[in-house]
Amino acid sequence: MAVKFAERVELLKASEIREILKVAVRPEIISFAGGLPAPEVFPIEELKRTAVQVLDEAGGQALQYSTTEGFEPLRRQVAARIAAKFAVDVGYDNVLITSGSQQALDLAGKLFLDAGDVVLCESPTYLAAISAFRAYQARFVAVPTDDEGMIIEELANILRTTERVKLIYVIPDFQNPSGRTWSLERRRQFAALVQEYEVPVVEDNPYGELRFAGETLPAVKSFDSKGLVVYVGTFSKIFCPGLRIGWIAAAAKFFEKLVLIKQGTDLHTSSLSQREIAKFLELYDLDAHVAKIVAVYRRRRDAMMTAMDAMFPAAVKHTYPQGGLFTWVELPAGFKAVKLLHDCLERNVAFVPGDSFFPNGQVENTLRLNFSNMSEERIREGIGRMAAAIREYR
Repeated sequence: MAVKFAERVELLKASEIREILKVAVRPEIISFAGGLPAPEVFPIEELKRTAVQVLDEAGGQALQYSTTEGFEPLRRQVAARIAAKFAVDVGYDNVLITSGSQQALDLAGKLFLDAGDVVLCESPTYLAAISAFRAYQARFVAVPTDDEGMIIEELANILRTTERVKLIYVIPDFQNPSGRTWSLERRRQFAALVQEYEVPVVEDNPYGELRFAGETLPAVKSFDSKGLVVYVGTFSKIFCPGLRIGWIAAAAKFFEKLVLIKQGTDLHTSSLSQREIAKFLELYDLDAHVAKIVAVYRRRRDAMMTAMDAMFPAAVKHTYPQGGLFTWVELPAGFKAVKLLHDCLERNVAFVPGDSFFPNGQVENTLRLNFSNMSEERIREGIGRMAAAIREYR
């Protein structure tokens, strides 16, 4: 008898980012492809001391099964941090620790989506979120988006005319892939519209603390009067991605079900990783550590912006991110970013074509560049190689 996979499995395809990364890890490649933090800013020595202290003080518990909700001291620390940074005022008992923010997206998909349901998202949006929600056989409607966020009139029209809208997914701070940040007024307008239509929202904020200029803006969740916004965050971009620690902050009506779903997924997130981060937050100044990261990324952002302005043809446009890890590039009409990628790989430079960030495809002349993982010197060299490939494009 022939093996038959579940229908949802047939919808899955290899991540374009992951496939590119298989090439981009070669040392000769200047990679602007993955959203990789700079490894030189990882607090390795501090984590050595932290790990020893955790094992000395509570080794038995750190290596044992734990509660699904997560290590209580860490949940308290997360709740305090998101309240102080982004005005997300939830109690620690509404914080669920997840195995990275990617698991948080998967849990949200399981909670809200049936086959054929509609997810509204920015245009473009985060590729891995598309993958997570597509696994539950969702359909996507991309909401027209400008430099301030989703265009509210367009969103209102879609909500008014589209059936089976079950979820809205947004990244208001230094969005992946565009690098754009929603304005304060757009956040307020969006939250008001969501309250009117009572549609659940997943607000993803992995980059919000990586701000290079300007004031930190309150999260959309801070304007949520009906508990409709599920707020997702992570330590991956401000600490260490390999520890795989993220979180969900959600109202009780969602939180209780998310806990049940996670129990059936992995029982709980790594006890050891949770305790190591909690101990680091107790012993060291995470804000000072983030400031070091921001200083490095600001220099690299500046190097990339300056190089593109100087070397790219005038017809090539790009965003100027005020934080985060990415900039978004629009090539002239008729260019295909996938073909340009092949030309650039011949020059040992890599990026991610933009088509994959549109859930319904068909946008071929855009691409995403990451500036966090390469030195300023390699950024300038890589942009020079890309500029040559663009000029010679046929």
